[in-house]
Amino acid sequence: MFRSKAVSLLKEIPLMSGQSNLAYKFIHPAIASHGHRCHRRSVDYRHRYKACPGSVGGQTISASPTKVMAEEELPGVLILAIGGTHGVLENLASLLKKHFHLVTMKEFLENKKEMSKKIQSIFVFEGRPTIDRELLESLPNLKVIGNSGVGVDHLDLKIISNFGVKVTNTPHAVADSTADLGMALMLASARRLVEGCHIAVSPDTKYFAVDWLGVEVTRATLGIIGMGNIGYKVAERARAFNMRILYHNRHQRRKEEEEAVGAHYCEKIEDLLQQSDFVMLVVNLTPETHKLIGKKELGLMKPTATLINISRGGVIDQDALVEALQNKVIRAAALDVTYPEPLPRDHPLLKLSNIIITPHIGTATVQAIHMMAEEAIANMLAVLNGKLIPSEVFPK
Repeated sequence: MFRSKAVSLLKEIPLMSGQSNLAYKFIHPAIASHGHRCHRRSVDYRHRYKACPGSVGGQTISASPTKVMAEEELPGVLILAIGGTHGVLENLASLLKKHFHLVTMKEFLENKKEMSKKIQSIFVFEGRPTIDRELLESLPNLKVIGNSGVGVDHLDLKIISNFGVKVTNTPHAVADSTADLGMALMLASARRLVEGCHIAVSPDTKYFAVDWLGVEVTRATLGIIGMGNIGYKVAERARAFNMRILYHNRHQRRKEEEEAVGAHYCEKIEDLLQQSDFVMLVVNLTPETHKLIGKKELGLMKPTATLINISRGGVIDQDALVEALQNKVIRAAALDVTYPEPLPRDHPLLKLSNIIITPHIGTATVQAIHMMAEEAIANMLAVLNGKLIPSEVFPK
C-alpha cells in the first residue's frame, strides 16, 4: 500500500563497466493495487520533465570518453523495430542506445545464432514484441523483460518465470498521465464535449438548442474501483472538484491516506455502484477482474450514472455494456480501452451516441513515454547488475 510517510533513499545504480550512471530516488514500501503482486519502490522523476542532449529526464549523463563502451560491448536488448507503425519511437531508441546494444527482431531472426548470445534483455513497447515459449527458448542469456507500461496481461508471467527471467513494469511513470485522462473522460462525457464539438462545426447547424444539457461533475459522487497508484491520483484530482469519493479495493487504505483525499472505503463493490454518479475502473486485468462489470453490476448503477474505463477492455462485459447503453440502464460510458483494440468497424459500441471511445491514450504524452522508458531502463540495468529492482512483477 502507498504510504504517505514513505522514507526517501537516494540510491545510485552502478552500471556495467564503462556505462553512464543514472541516479534514482526510491521510496519504500510497495504500492498496493489490483492485479499482479508487484515489488514497487517509487522512482522520483523530475516533476518538470526536460530533455536535452546527453540527459535522461533532465538528469545529465556524464561519462569519460575513455570509459565509453563500444556499442557492441553493451548488453544486448531486443526490440521489435525502430519507428514504423509498431516500432519503438526513434527518440526512445536513442535513449536505449546509451545503455544497450539494440537488436531489432528482424536482425535477430536473420542471425539467430550470433544474436541469441548477446541478448540479455527485452524492451516491450506497446505490447511488442510478443513473448512466447519459442522466443524464450532461443535466448539462453536472457535475464529481464522490461515492460514499458504498468499492465502486463500480455505477458505469461508463469512461463517467463520458469525460464528464470525477471519481469519489470513502470507503474510510477504512467500514473499522472493516466489519471489526467480519467478526469478528461469524465468531464468530456458529463458535459457532452464530443457531441458539442460536432454540433458547433457541423455545416447543418443553424442555432444552438437551449435544452442541450450535460451534468455537473462538481459535488457529484465518484466511485473508484481500484485504489492503487493511479486510482489514488484520480482521487487527488477529484477532490479539487469537491466530489464525494468512494472506492473499492482489495485492501482498505490507511486512515491518513483516506483523509488526505476525502475517500470512503466500500468493502462491497455493490455499495459503490449503487451510490456513484461516475464509476471509474482503474484495475489490472487478471482472471479475477475479467468482466468485473457485467449485466448485474450495470443494473445496480444509477440510470443517470456514467461508466469510465481507463484500465483494460476485458474488465467490462462489452455485450452487456451495449445493452445497458441502448436501453438507458446507465446514462453514458467513456472508454479509453476496449477489447479488441481497435474494435471492428461494425461493432455496436461505435454506433451509439452516449459513448466516448479514445484509442488507448492513457500514457500517450511526450513526458510519459520518456519517463516510462527511463523507468524501464532503470529496471533492466538493476537486474543486469544484481541490484535492487525498482518495479519487479511476480507471477501469482
